[in-house]
Amino acid sequence: MIDISGKDITVRTAAASGCVVLGEELFEVLRQGQCPKGDVLETAKIAAIGAVKATPSIVPMCHSILIEAVKIDFMMDEINKSVSVNVKVKSSGKTGVEMEALTGASAACLTIYDMLKYKGKDMVISEIKLIEKSGGKSGDYKRQD
Repeated sequence: MIDISGKDITVRTAAASGCVVLGEELFEVLRQGQCPKGDVLETAKIAAIGAVKATPSIVPMCHSILIEAVKIDFMMDEINKSVSVNVKVKSSGKTGVEMEALTGASAACLTIYDMLKYKGKDMVISEIKLIEKSGGKSGDYKRQD
């Protein structure tokens, strides 16, 4: 791990997203709340929060940091028969929260897949990406696409 002891404590935020392309049948299962395992999006939200908090256990070189806030939003896309997740993380510390946001988005997508795989395994998880970040020495970043 790198030494962050000389860095300043600043408010740091990051947002990441991911997408699960479901297909027609699974999109309907999700939209109608018919999954026998339970509420898919609520479970994915809990998984995302847990993954954000567990990131240093999952990604070997990440520092343990204090997570001050996590916000998760889901967007259903009728045209593409998909669901997207957006995970926003906030912390005050000496290192950023990009990996936490990315890990949260990944876990949410994996949970959606896991809960719906009983009905079909053709889903595609894609577009895991950093949307924006703020704070720290490297400054702000906002994806342009």
